[in-house]
Amino acid sequence: MAAAVKPGWSKPSTILFASEIPANEKAFSYALAQAVEFGAHLILFHVYDTLVVAASETSGIRYYDYTAAANAEKKQLEPLVQRVRDAGVPCELVVRPGLPADQILAFLREREVDRIVMGTHSPGPIGKLLVGSVAEAVLRTAIVPVCIVGPEVVDGSYRKYATSTILCAVSLQEASHLVVGFAAELAAQHHARLILQHVISPHERVVLEGNTLDQLEADLLALVSTNLLGKIAVQTIVVPGDPTEELLYQCRAQLADLIVLGAHGASAFAAITRHGVVYKVLAHAHCPVITLSPAVLAECGAKEEKYHFAEAYLAGVF
Repeated sequence: MAAAVKPGWSKPSTILFASEIPANEKAFSYALAQAVEFGAHLILFHVYDTLVVAASETSGIRYYDYTAAANAEKKQLEPLVQRVRDAGVPCELVVRPGLPADQILAFLREREVDRIVMGTHSPGPIGKLLVGSVAEAVLRTAIVPVCIVGPEVVDGSYRKYATSTILCAVSLQEASHLVVGFAAELAAQHHARLILQHVISPHERVVLEGNTLDQLEADLLALVSTNLLGKIAVQTIVVPGDPTEELLYQCRAQLADLIVLGAHGASAFAAITRHGVVYKVLAHAHCPVITLSPAVLAECGAKEEKYHFAEAYLAGVF
């Protein structure tokens, strides 16, 4: 039997905020709000890839001053550290040289972290979403859930970043029960209602053969454990259409505060063309998105699955 999701993933005790300089204010505010809500330890993690060149006073030889570079980066992040501590949250500042994605993933192997929070940039001029970005590399391979605060996320300070509605995109993959289980645990922690949505793409119409939408919605409901069904309000939605458009529509219509997506087995076509659902949702969602990488799902017992061309358009796959 597949293992369940780790308790710390739905109720984090340690949150890593991957910060740039200047920091993404919306992403930082969300990370801080999460740390306050869960009483979590917040790690401000920054990686710099530029070196400060200094000259020795005695020899005049120019050299790379790693210490000076690190201190300069830390000084710029100190105001964030102070804001975290002013909020009563334990805070640690970690600054390292190197490639950001590599250093973040390495840190996850060194320390116990339950969640990563990070921001993204706006889509490129020709529609390439997150191509080559730190966020893309991290969300594809991180061993913990990754919360992405995209460029169109609405500032949640007016409602104190409360999570009242969670929208979970459900595919027909074997790992769906793990994604739904994680979303249901999140809903229980936040005392939020949970919406499970599956979109039947044109490539999936065979799913309707011999099934009604009501039957498919009942199948979605069955993915929620019985002990949680009595604790949270669950709504199921199954509709035909374009997965991205329908997911973003429900996000707005249901006033979702958080989207949960599983990312299990991206095709080469999706990776090259950036046509996967996750790419588009991260670029246009009005609320943060938590993704579960193949590594996270594998740790919960999911088997690696292979998909054909149509997979690029299934909800929950990028």
